[in-house]
Amino acid sequence: MKLGADHAIDYKAQDFVVETKSATGERGADVILDMVAGDYVARELQCLAEDGRLVIIAVQGGTRSAIDAGLVLRKRFVITGSTLRPRPVAFKTAIAANLRKHVWPWLESGVVKPVIHEVFPAAQAAAAHALMESNRHVGKIVLTWS
Repeated sequence: MKLGADHAIDYKAQDFVVETKSATGERGADVILDMVAGDYVARELQCLAEDGRLVIIAVQGGTRSAIDAGLVLRKRFVITGSTLRPRPVAFKTAIAANLRKHVWPWLESGVVKPVIHEVFPAAQAAAAHALMESNRHVGKIVLTWS
């Protein structure tokens, strides 16, 4: 695919459990990076391969999840989470330095190209925010100052 993925799932139009199983030959995914949590967690567990890992990094869908603990035990899943917000400034600074060193060169050379949905002048920040809240975009919404 154009962005480098082997398989993409439109979660609004497709059942991501069915699609994940199909794309992996019914094996399941080794790792799922979850920014939603909430009701998605139980369904994500159905997508994992044996010994799979679920990493929760945001809770846009809520902080509560009902899961089948027996499935977690039988398939030896690892469920973990992380957030940067409470981490010390020194930790965040080290991450930023590593991004500058290892990721920025890919951006500068064009190896990695961010998907930009729309660019707004700063004076239209409210319109940009409304677009973000609508969830009708794919890619980044950028504000510019001239």
